[in-house]
Amino acid sequence: MSTIRDFALPDLGEGLTESEIVAWRVRVGDHVELNQIIADVETAKAVVELPSPFEGTVTALHAAEGETVNVGEKLFSCDTGGSGDAPAAPTTGETDAASAPATSAAPDSAQGAPAPASVEPVETREPTLVGYGAGADRGPKRRPRRLGGAALREELVPAPPEHDRIEPDTATHPRRDGEGAGRGDRPRSTPPVRKLARDLGVDLEQVSGTGERGLITRSDVEAAASATTATPPRPTSQAVPETREADRAETRIPIKGVRKHTAAAMVRSAFTAPHVTEFLTVDVTATMELLAGIRADRAYAGHKVTPLTVVAKALCIAAGRTPEVNSRWDEDAQEIVRFGHVNLGIAAATERGLVVPNITGAERMTLIELADAIAALAETARAGRTAPADLTGGTISITNIGVFGIDAGTPILNPGEAAILAMGAVRRTPWEHRGEIALRDVMTLSLSFDHRLVDGEQGSRFLADVGRILRDPGLALTMA
Repeated sequence: MSTIRDFALPDLGEGLTESEIVAWRVRVGDHVELNQIIADVETAKAVVELPSPFEGTVTALHAAEGETVNVGEKLFSCDTGGSGDAPAAPTTGETDAASAPATSAAPDSAQGAPAPASVEPVETREPTLVGYGAGADRGPKRRPRRLGGAALREELVPAPPEHDRIEPDTATHPRRDGEGAGRGDRPRSTPPVRKLARDLGVDLEQVSGTGERGLITRSDVEAAASATTATPPRPTSQAVPETREADRAETRIPIKGVRKHTAAAMVRSAFTAPHVTEFLTVDVTATMELLAGIRADRAYAGHKVTPLTVVAKALCIAAGRTPEVNSRWDEDAQEIVRFGHVNLGIAAATERGLVVPNITGAERMTLIELADAIAALAETARAGRTAPADLTGGTISITNIGVFGIDAGTPILNPGEAAILAMGAVRRTPWEHRGEIALRDVMTLSLSFDHRLVDGEQGSRFLADVGRILRDPGLALTMA
């Protein structure tokens, strides 16, 4: 007896209403284990691995890769087996998945043969799913193996005799080590790279990966796209107008995911908070000398201390002296919320777009702790694995436009924050120093703030404090 259960897309956190299917990890007909990763989904904030709340055989995938699914809509269906003695559990869309344990199907039933009457009932297990919480503690359990259709059949069906075995054509379908079970022979790549391949019309089956263990990288996809769009042989005179028309064809890119979220947030911020931007150019030679000394000290080996680290520390100190920049305007309550902590947002440019994860309690961290936190934050953001919770709750932000060779700009506030500081490139520049002209390391700071919360005098005092610390890092000892 089969029991078909539907799994609806849950709210993956912070009230998100939709997600894009980046990649399916299973196919119709595959057997899935409880909590096996079935898909990578992209919310407006992060790429999330979605586990299965059921154990059974996949009967339907209700959305294609690249398609956007609303919370509550069916994502996939699964035949969980079952018997006449046990009532069928409600579907995910009807009842919280954590309240209905999934029952494993016996191997005999997975092959279509009835299970023998003497088979003992299989232990039920509670699914652990994003947004549903952990199940009750039932003692130690062996972690289930994640088997897809091909891997499951290898375990359940005896191998054919050696003379009947057909080896795969590795020339046309190379096996790529490291692929998770249930993915078949799909080429190894990350979700952002697969999305790029879809946008450029590149078939990853035809791409050879140059990354570690054959991983297909962004450069591999771009090279393949360039090869397919290379200049063709000179066409005949009759084909020239059609070719030129094709060259002028426009490209349309759907607005979704991080780009959609960022656009909405920036428009809301720009037309809600009255922005003011101030600029300050600072001699940061002493800061650069401090960083050189830290890098040369073996005690700090393994810690990536950069100009951004020092700017972050200076911002935390300056925000303690001018708390107006670390506040929020509550329109509904008609109150100004002044924070007693600094959740420091760091703008990060990723393949998916701009994200601003934050470091909680940054004001309590030492310079080295801040360096480690920023490095971990950047690595997670570039991998597209920033948790949605880490993208909310920021109180003030930094954007490092200097890494792109830019000196200054007018950054737009993160919604709900009073200020954002942009740090420009460090340039070796002729500068007045002790009454003479000398080559010095110089940086421009750009501070945008919400004029409802921060007056010009307060914004100027905050920016000047950051500049003083960068000019002479030793002053931080007198200001903290």
